[in-house]
Amino acid sequence: MKFTIERNALLKPLQQVAGVVERRQTLPVLSNLLMTVKDNKLSMIGTDLEVEMQTHALLVDAEDGQLTIPARKFLDICRALPDQADINLSVKDGRAVIRSGKSRFVLSTLPAADFPNIEINDALVTFSISQSALRSAIERSHFAMAQQDVRYYLNGMLFEITSGKLTLVATDGHRLAVCETSEPVKYDGNQQVIIPRKGVMELMKLMTDDDQSIEVAVGTNFVRFSTTTTTFISKLIDGRFPDYHNVVPKQTNKTALCDRETLRQALSRASILSNEKYRGVRMMFADGVLRILAHNPEQEEAEEEVGIEFRGENIEIGFNVNYIVDAVGAGTSEQIRLSLTDSNSCCLIEGIGEDDCQYVVMPMRL
Repeated sequence: MKFTIERNALLKPLQQVAGVVERRQTLPVLSNLLMTVKDNKLSMIGTDLEVEMQTHALLVDAEDGQLTIPARKFLDICRALPDQADINLSVKDGRAVIRSGKSRFVLSTLPAADFPNIEINDALVTFSISQSALRSAIERSHFAMAQQDVRYYLNGMLFEITSGKLTLVATDGHRLAVCETSEPVKYDGNQQVIIPRKGVMELMKLMTDDDQSIEVAVGTNFVRFSTTTTTFISKLIDGRFPDYHNVVPKQTNKTALCDRETLRQALSRASILSNEKYRGVRMMFADGVLRILAHNPEQEEAEEEVGIEFRGENIEIGFNVNYIVDAVGAGTSEQIRLSLTDSNSCCLIEGIGEDDCQYVVMPMRL
């Protein structure tokens, strides 16, 4: 195996693949990348047995072969080389020799035959969607995923396809984000899968903001996303996602309209003096004004006032300020609407003119 490639052409695909490799692994080979050269095409694969990333790069006058190489060390070497440098990689005595200019590095390798792959079955659903539409929906909902909840099915995101609509749903039990992609998908059936948190985060890094399409294939145990240069596979979480439709408030009797950025900034300032553990703020809605109050065990206090259009009886309600800030900051519309019922019920947050996303936040006792 032998090839030469410019550093800039190698670095981006190498960063994508190395991103899925965990620093601490039970199997030594999982700390490595599988590199394959065939017909002047370089393929690199990284995996942690939950997700798998494969990227491609074109070569000139390369010799076919296969090896596994330490992912982090190889990436650090490539990062440290000058921008326009050429990188030459060859194999000698079972070790990888990397040369660039007057630099030379020798890395240990492991047999390519030992490198595992995620086992996948046939796809049940296939469709394509623009990367910008999918990435936007993920960016506006991913923050509501749980991180290490014992309810393992919450540690991921629901992808729901219903009659051509792709809806992304995330919840940690205290808040809920529901976002529909801005464009439909060509699949008329109904399908639900839960993609684990790491898969969602790596997918978000993979996609660009342009209108290039990404191919999606869903099986019983996996989901695969493919672009022209990259293939990403994630195992699915085997579980039943909560029926989120019942969580979104249908009947509310109090609504507040306000400027999104003004509210976000006021909440962010108030959060500075909120309780570091519980992050609670008190929100007092009245005609024309919203008062935001925060205090902490050191007897420090913050008070903010925001102008609003309010309909309904005055209400005082407590929230985790981080949850409200995330929901308020997720959209792009200038104005948002907060819909309430009473101090013990959820708050529904929606952008004015943005019907594709809804956020629900549970109240907290203060």
